[in-house]
Amino acid sequence: MSHNHDHGYNCGDHAHGHDHTQTDAGGPSDNVFVHIDRDNVIALNSTGEGKEVIKPWNERLDERVYIESDADDQLIIRVPFTGSVKLRSLLLKSGPGEQTPAKVALFANIDNLDFSDAQDEEPLQQLDVAVGREVGQYPLKPAKFPNVSTITLFFPASQGAETIRIYYIGFLGQWSERKQEPVITVYESQPNLADHEKIQGTEGNFSMPSQ
Repeated sequence: MSHNHDHGYNCGDHAHGHDHTQTDAGGPSDNVFVHIDRDNVIALNSTGEGKEVIKPWNERLDERVYIESDADDQLIIRVPFTGSVKLRSLLLKSGPGEQTPAKVALFANIDNLDFSDAQDEEPLQQLDVAVGREVGQYPLKPAKFPNVSTITLFFPASQGAETIRIYYIGFLGQWSERKQEPVITVYESQPNLADHEKIQGTEGNFSMPSQ
């Protein structure tokens, strides 16, 4: 799998913190891990399955399980949610060292985004990724992620290595049940026989009620 893409991204936001917002053993109160459709997480150009890095809070520092880019140092991970999420932060543990992604670009509610699309589309937000062994917390702009059903992360390059490695991905935000589209039924006050298929054997046998 070879990706001959132009890596000409503009420098993005550099915002980085650490996971000091823990409120209890389950992590931050607005951690949306339980609302991720983990079995349907997809990773492109990966040596493993995307769901392997969607871990519960108490496993976020575990370096025994990870995914790595395969043919080169690009990686796409698409994460669906079970409802709508207003995102405020990305949680990310990657590396080590030069295997840390240089940047991450985020796209919301775009299905089947591939490497060509990721280069052509303008991300909602792009972040510089810091080198470190802890989980980085990267603030997002909530106004750009108010109603997210799927979030796609595009890692365009490493910080010097031939591949990148991801240990953990998580999100902080507010989850809500996805609203169903209303079903609109149109009733005919006076059926028009020309609009309906004829039932075999009934030709000429229809009678309309008298007005």
